[in-house]
Amino acid sequence: MNIQEILTTVSSKAGLDEPTTEKAVGTILSVLEHEAEGTRVAELFGSIPGSLDLARQYDVMAAQPAGGSGGGLFGSLTSALGGALGEKAGALINGISQLRSTGLDATQIRQAGTTLIQQAKTAAGPDVVNEIVESVPGLKGHFGL
Repeated sequence: MNIQEILTTVSSKAGLDEPTTEKAVGTILSVLEHEAEGTRVAELFGSIPGSLDLARQYDVMAAQPAGGSGGGLFGSLTSALGGALGEKAGALINGISQLRSTGLDATQIRQAGTTLIQQAKTAAGPDVVNEIVESVPGLKGHFGL
């Protein structure tokens, strides 16, 4: 299973167009890359060809344009919180901000996250994915896992 197959499945199950699906999946993978460091996250990326490239394309820790992640007061607050809490918490906060800036609502974010994780379990195995998900506080609540 490669990243394109996962994108097709997430798009279908979450009812999202292809560009939105790509951004959502890439953003979630980027959060995992930053937040799950020290776990078997490299094994996950190795099991899904193209996934690491997509995560880096939508890097949640990349420099944000003026106005913060998503702009306005919310963007400024998420940037300040991310900076105050360190990279790990910042990655999750930035990821959520990026997803909301695409116009996705909480239900769509949860559906995309749940479908991505189901597909990742098929590709990398449930033990690998469960370890990664368990290592990221707050991930379950925000992505409905």
